[in-house]
Amino acid sequence: MSNPWEEISLDDYEKHMSLDSVRQLQALDSIMKEQFSAYPVETSAVLGVAGGNGLEHIDTDKFRTVYGVDINADYLSAVSQRFTQLSGVLECLHIDLINEAEKLPQAQLLIANLLIEYIGYGAFQKAVLQTAPEYVSCVIQINTDEDQWVSESPYLHAFDRLDEVHHQMEEKALTAAMDEIGYSLILQKSESLPNGKALVRLDFQKKG
Repeated sequence: MSNPWEEISLDDYEKHMSLDSVRQLQALDSIMKEQFSAYPVETSAVLGVAGGNGLEHIDTDKFRTVYGVDINADYLSAVSQRFTQLSGVLECLHIDLINEAEKLPQAQLLIANLLIEYIGYGAFQKAVLQTAPEYVSCVIQINTDEDQWVSESPYLHAFDRLDEVHHQMEEKALTAAMDEIGYSLILQKSESLPNGKALVRLDFQKKG
């Protein structure tokens, strides 16, 4: 059975995410600007890179290598075409994080925005341990309406199969999962969205 994310067109995904009633693409873009500049690192891995939203904030004077990881090969092709200015820094990797975490390279900063929802805490722990970052910065979506976690939009049916892989997220559960593998919470920020949703950014640092 294929992963639902392999079947969602990038066009549908980006149009849905950028609707005024959703505004997640815009919110994530500004959050990623902060994520890339927050810590003294020169390598990063972005898990679930999709179409590369936010990658324009990569400072090529600061970063030696940034890995863009996704399960959808078409998304990665689009990223490569869109960000030719990052040639030599950006490396796109086609990896199924649930089944192939061992293929992940090591990086000092791990960014995972709206990704943990679709792989679960256990698979995310494996990805973190494999990447062995000093810092982890992730964004999860908190929903006030658990029945309707994908916002209403003309593109809604593109996401019909996501129920198969979706996990409801909680800040406390993620913090506990990270603590279990040796990472402490160092930052928590929340940004409200339309439709009673919020994006919560949680950053962690390796203990000791």
